[in-house]
Amino acid sequence: MAIIVKPFRGVRPPQEYVKEVASRPYDVLNSDEARAEAEGNEKSLYRIIKPEIEFPVGKDEHDDDVYIKAAENFQLFQDKGWLVQDEKEMYYVYGQTMNGKTQYGLVVGAYVGDYMSGKIKKHELTRSDKEEDRIKHVRVNNANIEPVFFAYHYNKELDSIVNRIISETPEYDFVSADGVGHHFWLVPNETDIFKITEIFASFPAMYIADGHHRSAAAAKVGAEKALANPDDLGTEEYNFFMAVCFPDNQLTIIDYNRVVKDLNGLTEEELLNKIKENFDVEDKGSEIYKPDRLHNFSMYLAGRWYSLTAKEGTYKDDDPIGVLDVTVLSDLVLDQILGIKDLRTDKRIDFVGGIRGLGELKERVDSGEMSVAFALYPVSMKQLMDIADTGNIMPPKTTWFEPKLRSGLVIHKLD
Repeated sequence: MAIIVKPFRGVRPPQEYVKEVASRPYDVLNSDEARAEAEGNEKSLYRIIKPEIEFPVGKDEHDDDVYIKAAENFQLFQDKGWLVQDEKEMYYVYGQTMNGKTQYGLVVGAYVGDYMSGKIKKHELTRSDKEEDRIKHVRVNNANIEPVFFAYHYNKELDSIVNRIISETPEYDFVSADGVGHHFWLVPNETDIFKITEIFASFPAMYIADGHHRSAAAAKVGAEKALANPDDLGTEEYNFFMAVCFPDNQLTIIDYNRVVKDLNGLTEEELLNKIKENFDVEDKGSEIYKPDRLHNFSMYLAGRWYSLTAKEGTYKDDDPIGVLDVTVLSDLVLDQILGIKDLRTDKRIDFVGGIRGLGELKERVDSGEMSVAFALYPVSMKQLMDIADTGNIMPPKTTWFEPKLRSGLVIHKLD
């Protein structure tokens, strides 16, 4: 059941350019935000990962010429020396510091076969349109421009290797505009490379934390290249895709909250009364109330915050899906009371990452745009891994990882 990883010859910016090149991931901002962030910076990776910004405002990001522009810019960045390929294959260590806490991940080539066989475990469904977008992007660039975010069960031996590497001077060390510190080390030592590969081979599984669409796209392009090559050995570069792998004990999942447009024809009082059937409800007044434990929720309605605690018997602690607060809220409130059956397609609901704070929920209700907001206690890494291990899928919009990986520190070519 070994996990296969390999070192690779990364394509990355020289030190003096890294801060200009590096960007947020493609899927955490829209075209207008990317255009604003890239303004006046010809070296911004957005010109490769969100190439619609090179066209007039309103350009459809899925047009063929947009993907072609991504590949042209990727080549241009190499021609200009803003991205340079390393001479030898190696691993990398990527550290991120946020709110005084640092997490360290190993950047590896993850094996497409492990994704296809389920040893790289998923906890989310993917949407075919989003997958297709990333497939085109990988194909046209013949590279994984952005990494995916994996987790593994903490391993003491791997931890000690990483700790020794990070005691040396990093190749990159900078703080991005959002206040997150980024630190990056090369691992060119053959002994370290051999040992890291060997330790990963002892893992029964790895887990996708963030980047299900990127993982699916990378694996599918790798598999189609293998199929097209009658002499495929399984060791070719396209059989691997770029992942940053973190030990589970360093990762933080933050809350992912819900706002709903209307009360499904109910008055505020009727809504409260229906909620009281399955929850102990406590009026917390006008001060923001944040859930403080599993099965405790916060609701903002008509200028007031409420604590909702699910009553005994309304959740299933012995079931990896039934124990999740997103399941409890979806079943007992969103579906039964508010008539929201499908979180993926219903236009009456929206989702707010906890990084924005509960003030964002209050604002969206106070503005009249939404009628009610719910905040949830975050999912734990153990819950995520239990779900992946049992072959289950989390409900949509369950996990929000922060900090996000910075794109552009290293790129993996498929040839």
